[in-house]
Amino acid sequence: MMSFDRTFAGPQPAGLILAGGAGRRMGGVDKAGLRLNDETLLARALRRIAPQVDLIALSVGGDMARGAGHHIAALPDPQAYLGDGPLSGVLAGLIWAQANDAAGVVSLAVDTPFFPDDLAARLSRNGDFTVAFAGGRLHPTFGYWPCRLRGPLEDALASGHRRLGDFAAAQGAAKVEFPDAAAFFNINTPDDLAQARNREAGL
Repeated sequence: MMSFDRTFAGPQPAGLILAGGAGRRMGGVDKAGLRLNDETLLARALRRIAPQVDLIALSVGGDMARGAGHHIAALPDPQAYLGDGPLSGVLAGLIWAQANDAAGVVSLAVDTPFFPDDLAARLSRNGDFTVAFAGGRLHPTFGYWPCRLRGPLEDALASGHRRLGDFAAAQGAAKVEFPDAAAFFNINTPDDLAQARNREAGL
């Protein structure tokens, strides 16, 4: 797969699609399987991130069936932190990245169908821990996580800390500003899905 040029030496980052959520505001529906036009949100995320990274894995939380049929690594949460949310998914991604000689992972949420085409290049440009910033707010599910964060992340989870944003702040993650806040629109409710479909249709 094509990789963007970056300014730091060493292994290139991998992509990590976070798809382990329960979808409670969608009535318990697996959001990865929701359809936007003729493709699922997961298929769309794969299509959009594939040109940006060399490897891709899917964080599935506790449901391995979510990765079926996509021919990519499906990563369950580490058993000790099963169900602890996206931070646990990122830990699974870092363990997988280290095993595959990647420098780290660029994380993205499966329910955010318009994320930028240059997401990986911008977040991982310097090899530092970064989080996306747009529209005056952080979007902590979109970040670059160097593999060196594995230990601190395990310590945070063991201490009961589960919020991505809190961990990013504690570790001094740098903000990477993106000009289009709408690129980080995410689908949490049926109304959000309708808005995304209207946007896709140009309405």
